[in-house]
Amino acid sequence: MASRLNTMSTASAPSVGQGAKNTSGPANATTNGNVVKRLQSELMTLMTQPTAGISAFPSGSDMTHWNATLQGPTETPYASKTFKLTLSYPNNYPYAPPEVLFKTPIYHPNVDFSGRICLDILKPGGSGKEEGAWSAVMNTQTVLLSIQSLLGEPNNASPLNGEAALLWDSDKAEFKRKVDARHLEPAEMEEAA
Repeated sequence: MASRLNTMSTASAPSVGQGAKNTSGPANATTNGNVVKRLQSELMTLMTQPTAGISAFPSGSDMTHWNATLQGPTETPYASKTFKLTLSYPNNYPYAPPEVLFKTPIYHPNVDFSGRICLDILKPGGSGKEEGAWSAVMNTQTVLLSIQSLLGEPNNASPLNGEAALLWDSDKAEFKRKVDARHLEPAEMEEAA
């Protein structure tokens, strides 16, 4: 929830990789058409070759906004839990990553209380200081499987939730209690301010 404060200051928080926002207009019509074709192909693959524990579909008639569902991995504090996420694809997808947000409340070292995720593949690749690992060969399935994997293997060297990172390493029982409590909160998180 927006009212909750993260234990880590935003000044020291790592850059959260989020894809570029969609823009509209005639100049983007061809680019957006290519994005839609790519996403239609990815949707077909997800439907014809489903992967256990993940699903994703366009949220309506706009192919650049999707809803996804992710099952928590077994033998983790997230086992038997279901999480909803949103994916928003930029006009230059697949050359830039989608913006992905948890909509189901989650307590995790690499997810803030607004649902933003710190994961290297959600940061655009390039040669800058904050270079991410995104590549145009990645797709929606890659993103969801990577997030599912992150649930069981957080990157505590780059936390968005410092308290969760400390508890993951020092007190598994308390960490699990906080995961369960956060998961019981209202199903949809407020939009980030």
